Amino acid sequence: MQCRAGCAACCIAPSISSAIPGMPAGKPAGIRCVQLTPEGRCRIFDRPERPAVCSSLRPSSEMCGQNAGEALQRLQQWEQQTAPA
Repeated sequence: MQCRAGCAACCIAPSISSAIPGMPAGKPAGIRCVQLTPEGRCRIFDRPERPAVCSSLRPSSEMCGQNAGEALQRLQQWEQQTAPA
């Protein structure tokens, strides 16, 4: 499966604990990554500064659903289910 252009759900919904340029402490869940363009593209996509967790994430129908809204909803739900107590 290919990423849906402009979706960016995976750059908004999950928390990222590793440093991101412009977000040295990582990114809290539900906060838009500072490296996201207004068009929903990653400014550091092919750069070494991109966190490993971002590079290893692969789109799937289970994660992405039928549209960007479904993708955001699913990722938010998974983030809540896996958050530390």
